Amino acid sequence: MNDTTQASAAPTKPGAMAEIVEIIKTIVYALGIALFLRVLFFQPYTIPSASMEPNLYEGDYIIVSKWTYGYSKYSIPFAPPLFSGRIAEHQGHRGDIVVFALPHDPHVDYIKRIIGLPGDRIQVKHGLLYLNDVLVPRVQKGVFREDGGYGFMHDVTRFRETLPGGKTYMTNDFGPDGDLDNTDVFVVPEHHYFMMGDNRDNSSDSRVSPEAGGVGFVPAENLEGKAQIIMLSWSKGASIFKPWTWVLNLQPSRFFNLLK
Repeated sequence: MNDTTQASAAPTKPGAMAEIVEIIKTIVYALGIALFLRVLFFQPYTIPSASMEPNLYEGDYIIVSKWTYGYSKYSIPFAPPLFSGRIAEHQGHRGDIVVFALPHDPHVDYIKRIIGLPGDRIQVKHGLLYLNDVLVPRVQKGVFREDGGYGFMHDVTRFRETLPGGKTYMTNDFGPDGDLDNTDVFVVPEHHYFMMGDNRDNSSDSRVSPEAGGVGFVPAENLEGKAQIIMLSWSKGASIFKPWTWVLNLQPSRFFNLLK
């Protein structure tokens, strides 16, 4: 008589199955809490371009408050069409640095500064900003070497600009005769905002129409939150695929800088 040995899969123990279920529940709870915090309170963003220099640089990792302007469908990941308008709406203020959904492509996030409120008249003449036909004062703070776009370094003049109400911030200006240094008068429609980058000659913003690839007027509904603080920062060249740059390209001097 020949003995035969048969192998069979051992049944999963009830204790092991319960442990798997608990792990899955923990993951689901953690994701739910993260989503809750992201929608209602804070959201991180990485700055991808030079349009907000000298206040925000490519590689800055910022935190945006979600409650500042209330909540819209753009406060929720993927912007599901659950409702229109804003819940608990608060108007933005001139000078706020804002993350918003690009009007003609809401899946793209932009970050700019609010310059014009509903009803405001905005114009740029020879690089100077006029708000409601009054020149916005600025004071020159020096000349610096910065990236003028596409990796080319240029001399840039830095100004401290002061909006009505006293909000001040720094701007970069590569000269008075750039493509966006002379504009028509823009009248901001109701429930919209006029946005500009602080790097005035290297920012596609509300001075450029959506048809030309710019921003145009931004509906209040598109505001996602106010930029509050630079948490971390890496210089150009840092990459997730180059682990050594995670440390070598850190810029500690920019950590925890409050945004103005």
